[in-house]
Amino acid sequence: MMSDLRELYLEMVTDHAKNPRNRGKADPTDFIGTGHNPLCGDKIVVTVATKDGVIKDVKFDGEGCAISTASADLMAEVLVGKNILEAKELFEQFHELVAGDDEHNNPKVPRKLSVFSGVREFPMRVKCATLAWHTIISALDGGEEATTE
Repeated sequence: MMSDLRELYLEMVTDHAKNPRNRGKADPTDFIGTGHNPLCGDKIVVTVATKDGVIKDVKFDGEGCAISTASADLMAEVLVGKNILEAKELFEQFHELVAGDDEHNNPKVPRKLSVFSGVREFPMRVKCATLAWHTIISALDGGEEATTE
C-alpha cells in the first residue's frame, strides 16, 4: 500500500511539475502574494480572483522545484470554489499532513493532496510543499510577501 502511494506521489508531482494547469495570472486579480524559500531558491507569485467572498480562480507563476510547482498547481485546483475561511482551514489541514506528527492522513484533505503526506519524511522538502500555501494565505490576509525558511 505504501509503495502505491509513493508511486502515485511521484506520478502526480512529475505530471503537475512538468505540465502545470494553473500557471499564469488570475484576471481580475483581487489578491496577490509573493513567496520565497531561500533554502532552495523557490520563488512564487500567487494571484487570486474572488467573487462574493468565494475563490473563483487561483494562478501562480515563478520558479521552483518539482514539489513546489506541483503543490502550487494542485493547491490552485482545490481552492477554487472555497471561501477564504475554507481556504485557511484547508491550509491548516495540508500543513498538518506534510509537517505534523500525526501519521494518519487527514480525511478532510482532498485525495489529490494526500499524496504529499510522504513529504513529512523529508523535512527540508516541507518548505517546498507549503510555499504556495503560505503565500496565498498571506495574500488573503492582506500581506504582500510570505517568505518561508
